[in-house]
Amino acid sequence: MTPPTRRTWSRRGHTPVVTVRGRSQRRFSIAALTCYRPGHRSRLIYRPKRHPDHRSGQRRSFAWTDYRDLLIAAHHQLGGPLVLIWDNLNVHRDARLRAFIDAQDWLRVYYLPPYAPDLNPVESIWSLLRRSSQANRAFTDPEHLLGTLRRGLRRLQYRREVIDGCLAATGLNLTTSRLQAR
Repeated sequence: MTPPTRRTWSRRGHTPVVTVRGRSQRRFSIAALTCYRPGHRSRLIYRPKRHPDHRSGQRRSFAWTDYRDLLIAAHHQLGGPLVLIWDNLNVHRDARLRAFIDAQDWLRVYYLPPYAPDLNPVESIWSLLRRSSQANRAFTDPEHLLGTLRRGLRRLQYRREVIDGCLAATGLNLTTSRLQAR
């Protein structure tokens, strides 16, 4: 819940202070897909998840089942086949998730090279989110943080030009035919 600071001000001669509460052991994860289809508006599909306290021994990130559910929801929401370009997160390469992907005729997956966040348009979404709705904020409780994240993502969701700009920033284009499915 430590907020990112972007810019702040104070009276001359006084050091600006941003009040932050102590670190919490609670954790949030967000999975997102930026969706592009020639002739249609770009889309942002996301799923936030609040994880229980780490002391409970439960997982503190998305499981392969969460990604599976996100892909199924995206397929239903978009109403067509999906070509997914993923980074090399260990959960993305989980054998159970790969078995699910292989069983679907509406889903093809390509992997980005390792350590290439500049090729992933979702990384630009996270950057925009941190610089806009999260910047210079001290969240009072987890619900305040989650509500702010949802509002920020919803705001980005309806700005097609921003989502298109995130794709353009990668230098990738939608007509590349040299990708090899894995």
